[in-house]
Amino acid sequence: MLYLASQSPRRRELLQQLGIAYTTLDVEVAEVRAQGESPQEYVSRVARDKAQAGFALVADAADVLVIGSDTEVVLDGEVFGKPADAGQAGAMLRRLSGRAHAVISAVWVVGAQQQGCEVCVSNVRFARLDAATIDAYVATGEPFGKAGGYAIQGRGAALVEHLEGSYSGVMGLPLFETARLLRGFGVLPGRVCPQ
Repeated sequence: MLYLASQSPRRRELLQQLGIAYTTLDVEVAEVRAQGESPQEYVSRVARDKAQAGFALVADAADVLVIGSDTEVVLDGEVFGKPADAGQAGAMLRRLSGRAHAVISAVWVVGAQQQGCEVCVSNVRFARLDAATIDAYVATGEPFGKAGGYAIQGRGAALVEHLEGSYSGVMGLPLFETARLLRGFGVLPGRVCPQ
């Protein structure tokens, strides 16, 4: 039985693209970067914490695998997180304007006998954004709940001048890496897991 430890509708939608049956688990983990922790270490740890928290909820069941994932926008070594309000969203977008930033996505799969991880780093360059464009985008409400204050799969796509890497990774679940990881656990994308 495969579980996705995520409340993100985007991750649920992406995992469905692999054609694998799964059940979602709602988990809450602290998303606070430790002192001295690199952005990549932080993203990987949060993804692992989600998978392990999910596994703890269903560990009594037989043949259980739990996927946990985290995605963050990183600029100049700073992890942006999700904007708390319109002011913070606007500030993030002003800093991203005309610049390239990294989007780090980590995926962990945790089972009773083994666990594994894949990390995907994509590079995204924003067009130069004027104040009116930023204000109009923030007013749509789309930046809220999104790492870095934008959604590449939504209206935020119009802000992105160039993407090098994984589109699904920027959305929140890198599908190539997820599929490769699941194959290592004997789950073949496109083939439905037994229930």
